[in-house]
Amino acid sequence: MRLKILDAILGKSELPTAKLDRLFAISTASITMEANLGLKPEGAAGICFKPIESSRYDSARAEIEDLLKYSAQETGTKYRIEKDEYRYLWVVLEDPDFDDLVANVHLVSTTMADHGFGEQLLCALYRFRGRDGPVYWIYSFKGGAYYPFAPTEGQNRDNSFEFRLRSVMEPELPIEKDVEKWYPLWGIPI
Repeated sequence: MRLKILDAILGKSELPTAKLDRLFAISTASITMEANLGLKPEGAAGICFKPIESSRYDSARAEIEDLLKYSAQETGTKYRIEKDEYRYLWVVLEDPDFDDLVANVHLVSTTMADHGFGEQLLCALYRFRGRDGPVYWIYSFKGGAYYPFAPTEGQNRDNSFEFRLRSVMEPELPIEKDVEKWYPLWGIPI
């Protein structure tokens, strides 16, 4: 109890397990997206987190890589770890089986949280193909909810399509209510 009070004072937080379990909602929602919105999973997902320097972090990263290697043998999921232009780390996953992608996103997220790095997790995202290009569903770890991101040419986005996606998917996905928190992610390595 004293440790939790100290963590609260210092601004440290843990992601509740229930919020990580919300990652699985996208699995069944993808069926509705394809049937009602014409969005087809493209076999790519990613997890973005803030890198830190510490031996504990290096141990967690090594464990994640070992788990992904094992998972790749079982599921065929390909993975890579890379930095984006803002120096955030991404675990990029590729697999034609959408459920395998969701399971691996959960595996990486849970491993980070179990090692005490839940606060480093920024988002998970899944890439879908719509008739006008890619559409991403982004899961904010801090908010424990999804939101759509439909980029267009340049650094623009199709806000009206994003609102339509929200209205159709709200019954199936935990959607971020505050649209001010629907942050665009430019330069996604997926």
